[in-house]
Amino acid sequence: MSTILWGLAWYFIFVISATFHEAAHAWAAKRAGDLTAYSGGQVSLNPVPHMKREPWGMIILPLIAVFLIGWPFGYASTPYSVDWAQRHPRRAAWMGCMGPLANLFLVLVSVLAIKAGIEGGVFLQPTSIGFRNLVDPAVPGVWTAAAAFISLLFSMNLILMVLNLFPLPPFDGSNIIALILPAGAARGYSRFIRNPILGFGGFLIAWFLFRPLFQVIFPFVVNLIYPGSNYS
Repeated sequence: MSTILWGLAWYFIFVISATFHEAAHAWAAKRAGDLTAYSGGQVSLNPVPHMKREPWGMIILPLIAVFLIGWPFGYASTPYSVDWAQRHPRRAAWMGCMGPLANLFLVLVSVLAIKAGIEGGVFLQPTSIGFRNLVDPAVPGVWTAAAAFISLLFSMNLILMVLNLFPLPPFDGSNIIALILPAGAARGYSRFIRNPILGFGGFLIAWFLFRPLFQVIFPFVVNLIYPGSNYS
């Protein structure tokens, strides 16, 4: 498959994963009493409302990246009421944490699909493991596409989960700290991390730290899927 076709496949998986991530935020906010995202249609696995909210982050920028580097680079967001977040800082923190948890869910679904496919004789453990080939088809045809889909789904969601668990604004992991603070301190902390300068600094730090961190995490998780494989 050509670089562009792989890039478009990555983009398709990015849209699925980002939509699931943002829908989890929106669903959690609705459950916690904030209907802002629900009113905007974001409590949905339909990507269209999320794309309408962030056309640059979910359509234009990722597709430009696909054609330039063969990999989608984008972003998405879920609206919420700042007043609600200030009144209920812990609820807002749980809402923030639901995105990475949604990505973790898709990682686990991918692993279960890999295990079930191997047990069912339609997948094989690959001799060479990478982001795009976490599992090989045992027979050609539809299982080739299924193996590629599951491999990309696993890798994309592991990337999104790890990235968003950085305990720095603007990433979702910055909300974790509010869960362990007293209510008053949590409100002050929530105001503090909304500072755009902090968000820019956090993004720069994550930019430099993500690659070396993920080069440790990805092999670790792969070795959990295939015990004894000694993948590195």
